[in-house]
Amino acid sequence: MGLKTSSIHAHGYFDKTTGAFIPPIYQIAMFEQPGWTRTTDRGTDLKYSREENPTVRAVERTMACLEMAEDALCFSSGMSAIATLYLSTLKKGDTLVIPMEMYGTTIQLALDLQKYGIRTILAWPETEEIVKEVNRKVKLVLVETMTNPTLRVIDVPELAKVCYDLGVTLVVDNTFVTPILYQPIKDKVDMVVHSMTKYIAGHNDVIAGAVVGEKKRILELWDWRRKLGCILAPFEAFLVLRGMKTLSIRVKTHCENAQAMAEFLVEHPKVKEVHYPGLTEDKYHSIARKMFKNGYGGVVSFRIKGGSEEVLKIFSRLKIIKAAPSLGGPESLITYPIISAAKVIPSDIREKLGITEDFLRLSVGLEDVEDLIEDIDRALSST
Repeated sequence: MGLKTSSIHAHGYFDKTTGAFIPPIYQIAMFEQPGWTRTTDRGTDLKYSREENPTVRAVERTMACLEMAEDALCFSSGMSAIATLYLSTLKKGDTLVIPMEMYGTTIQLALDLQKYGIRTILAWPETEEIVKEVNRKVKLVLVETMTNPTLRVIDVPELAKVCYDLGVTLVVDNTFVTPILYQPIKDKVDMVVHSMTKYIAGHNDVIAGAVVGEKKRILELWDWRRKLGCILAPFEAFLVLRGMKTLSIRVKTHCENAQAMAEFLVEHPKVKEVHYPGLTEDKYHSIARKMFKNGYGGVVSFRIKGGSEEVLKIFSRLKIIKAAPSLGGPESLITYPIISAAKVIPSDIREKLGITEDFLRLSVGLEDVEDLIEDIDRALSST
């Protein structure tokens, strides 16, 4: 099936009794055990919703199909997905490699694991620098397809080849890019993680996470999820499933709007620098063009002329775009990284990365792009 068809039908639900073909909300804590236990399509017991739930399972089947993977697991958040990955994969004496630029809490949690004897290496967020840190003693490498917030594009196929040859587990956070633009599993990535809060659910009204990969790895992860109790709740699963149906057309519009916004900002006299891989002059354009299909993502980052005071003025002038720390929904959101996701990165490293007090991240939504451009232009240009 194509991606549009998969996002609508891959859950496979059909009730022969009623003719219903949309998965309902199984808002139930436990399931009947009349002397025997029912099992799911992956062979796990269906007895308690902390372990398995049919509504959640419908989302998992859809996610696996979209990412071209054998199976998937859904979690109560993207961070619970990453935490479970860490706990299920790493043990005392193991080494984890992550870039020094990615979602701040992902870095924080990795560093916290050091008290359990797990070594964390923070690599400079460029493909060649990450590759330098990978050897047979490394247990796990975790990267974002596109870094948060400066939008460096990691050459995942190149990194995957190195990890595969060395027998190192590679996990890719594909949240910013989505399977509509790129499917890392095709390039021999072991597992893919998503904050489904963002583009997958797509409506800024649910918190959710997912991991996709081969069945064996997902079953190992399932047992950890069972013990940790961090499964996605049924109602949230229903919202995610509803949002997924329009994923392809939403991502297309996000990309088109972001491309137009980036091209506008490049020419704006109050903007010093624009980061967006869809721009031909962007350092990562050639890598992104090689990896991605159908667009370059819905996030644009840029530096303004002025510091924190000017940022606050810009935020106060915006009428449509909202100042909020997230991305991927219909509403355009502008984020000040040094007080949000990048806040936990040490200030000296933030400076080296270019995440400065004049740096902004814009999640371009689904509004009429002319209205968004007018809004940001007014905010930037007002004195």
